[in-house]
Amino acid sequence: MTFLEFLTLSAVGCTAGAINAVAGGGTLLTFPVLLMLGTPPVLANATSTVGLVIGTAGSILGFRGQLQAIRAMLWSFVPVCLVGAAIGSWLLTQTSDDQFSKLIPFLVLFTTVLFFLQGLLRKSATEGRSKALWFSIVLQLPVAIYGAFFGAGMGILMLASFGFMGMTNIHEMNALKNLLGSLINVIAAVWFISVGMVNWPQALALTAGAFIGYYLGAHFSQRISPQKVRHLITAIGLIISAVMFWKQFG
Repeated sequence: MTFLEFLTLSAVGCTAGAINAVAGGGTLLTFPVLLMLGTPPVLANATSTVGLVIGTAGSILGFRGQLQAIRAMLWSFVPVCLVGAAIGSWLLTQTSDDQFSKLIPFLVLFTTVLFFLQGLLRKSATEGRSKALWFSIVLQLPVAIYGAFFGAGMGILMLASFGFMGMTNIHEMNALKNLLGSLINVIAAVWFISVGMVNWPQALALTAGAFIGYYLGAHFSQRISPQKVRHLITAIGLIISAVMFWKQFG
């Protein structure tokens, strides 16, 4: 890897980390860049996961002020996230280079619309808070599977499900999303490392930038009003889905 490639991956890792800290979707930056550098698709996906996972510690530091408020809910989600992450990681190792991304444009668009409409859907819900919590926990299984398998847009779906269970503070929602997303990515990263699916020079270059990006994204997003953060998340989701539709069908 040349020094220019290192700088490029570090810059992309920083940007992806900031996006992941706010909403998710940073993989859609790191993955194409790794492909442009000649990395095979499945290897690029695994390398991207490993490269970004260490940087998630930066987002946890940035959201440390919200941890006390979400501690009880966090442990309700951990078991199902562990199971889903293991399944998703295994599925990627069984998938060919050109198969695993075909449904991604539809999934990301769906989750973006879901997040955009969550306020209206939450107001019309008749279930109690405890039932909504169980719905969100069950929903985390496919989310965790998808997150370990590819991950782009996973954060948007998490945020939508948290809204359905009654959470309204976008910063607490982001903190919970980043912690659970970090757990899912750690499981996936361990799996990919164990089967030798990581380009380490590229992964370390991504990590160098991602830690800074995660911290800055988590820190400065809390200085923006919740409404503006929601608008930013929706915009990111629409951009991600448009890019993926263009890649698949353009």
